[in-house]
Amino acid sequence: MTHTTEPGSATGGHGENPRKGKGMHRRSFLGGMAGVGLGAVAGAGAAFSLLTEAGRSKAGAATNTATLTVPDLLEGTTSGSTTTFTLEAKTGTAEVLPGVTSDTMGYNQPFLGPTMKWTSGDTILLDITNSLGEDTTVHFHGAHVPAKMDGGPQVAFADGKTWSPTFTVKDDAKTLWYHPHALGTTAKQAVHGLAGMIIVEDDSTASSDLPGTYGTDDIPLIFQSLATDSAGDLKYNLAGYLSSGLSFPLLLNGTNVDDTTLTFTATKTRTRFRVLNASPSDIITIQRGDGGNLNQIATDQGYLTAATEVTSIRLVAGARAEFVLDLSDAVTLQAVVTTGWVRGGSGTYDVLAITASGTDTPAGLPSSLNTIDRYDTSSFTARTITLGQSGTSMTIDGSVGTSMSSMAMISTTLGAKEIWTIKNNTQLEHSFHLHDVPYQLVSVNGADPTGVDLGWFDTYEVVGGGTIKIAMEFTDFSDDTYMYMLHCHLLQHEDEGMMASLMVTES
Repeated sequence: MTHTTEPGSATGGHGENPRKGKGMHRRSFLGGMAGVGLGAVAGAGAAFSLLTEAGRSKAGAATNTATLTVPDLLEGTTSGSTTTFTLEAKTGTAEVLPGVTSDTMGYNQPFLGPTMKWTSGDTILLDITNSLGEDTTVHFHGAHVPAKMDGGPQVAFADGKTWSPTFTVKDDAKTLWYHPHALGTTAKQAVHGLAGMIIVEDDSTASSDLPGTYGTDDIPLIFQSLATDSAGDLKYNLAGYLSSGLSFPLLLNGTNVDDTTLTFTATKTRTRFRVLNASPSDIITIQRGDGGNLNQIATDQGYLTAATEVTSIRLVAGARAEFVLDLSDAVTLQAVVTTGWVRGGSGTYDVLAITASGTDTPAGLPSSLNTIDRYDTSSFTARTITLGQSGTSMTIDGSVGTSMSSMAMISTTLGAKEIWTIKNNTQLEHSFHLHDVPYQLVSVNGADPTGVDLGWFDTYEVVGGGTIKIAMEFTDFSDDTYMYMLHCHLLQHEDEGMMASLMVTES
């Protein structure tokens, strides 16, 4: 989710003072538990003394610097019209807390995964081998692909097996990502590091006019707000998050930035940043330390109509955004972390100190990036999707979706145009993600969208007691066996049942 307002003015009680220095935020007990649902926590047997730790920020003033690590770019092998990418989901170890070894997972490496570049119109084949010792899937989050190739729970594959989805890239330029999506293990596997970025390129004028040299002036920023004990054991479920003695480290591209500010030397005056919130539940807001503006150019699902000046970019779990900076002087980027679940991170961090060394003079930003025709929803089919709670189980339309047979199923047809009211009947924070097709916001808590919220999304915040209306059109793909998913992208909520299936059949 993105906002043009300061984080402190956002709805739903998630505000932080955006101009305090690193580590200055200290929450009271109730502030740290905003949107959590204390009744549900108490029902799980949590002690009050444990809950009070949720509001503490362990970050102090940054004492270290290190160079920003840019994820490797995975090279594909092209044969004829098909490009093949090879991935292995594997276990490993990494330092999530400095000096402490954690058991982790990654793609082709011990933690996180390489970036893939896809080109619109190309045929992609992925050979993905599972070496985790347990079932997994790989979901291409935000990609418009056939349901059988989407990486949902129906295509889970066992340890030692290789899954080889293939499809034509129908997406325009945008930032996607990939992560596991098996039933009941998504939070565990993603928290332990199974996540990577996908960059879709196209031949549009906007793409040619914007920075696009990976690692030079096109920079991925993958944020993870995690939970760990002092021994480095990463937590991913309710019992883990309610255990004592936890830290809530913030990682950027796999490096802990609690007490370290990463550095990046911009060799080009204009630099593009692609931001992914790969946290299981916490909210990340990006802003400049000097209070200056960011030029946002894209939301989850591609370019805005034009570059838009914003003071901050708020990303709920699973969301992405892109912005550019024209750098004549040094700039420090900050991340404001807001607890999204029962406990989590909290505070403002100086995460990236950017040194300006470019000597080029870029042309002005394009006056137009994209054409977005707003839907006339007067004839759209209307549905209401209700997000609910039953004890510590999460529901969609009253069903606890912890198995394919138990989850609610929504049926639609190819070519259907629909407007959905997503109603949050809990007081919990939710992050609504729809597979298959992008959607437009029609209203957010009764208000018309403005600014960057007029872009395309696949993941958007639904605050406690709130409602969003979204509109979409189901194009290209139908199947009478394989289904897409719709769910909360707070990964714990997903594993606790807040997931439904979507069947798109021939009309």
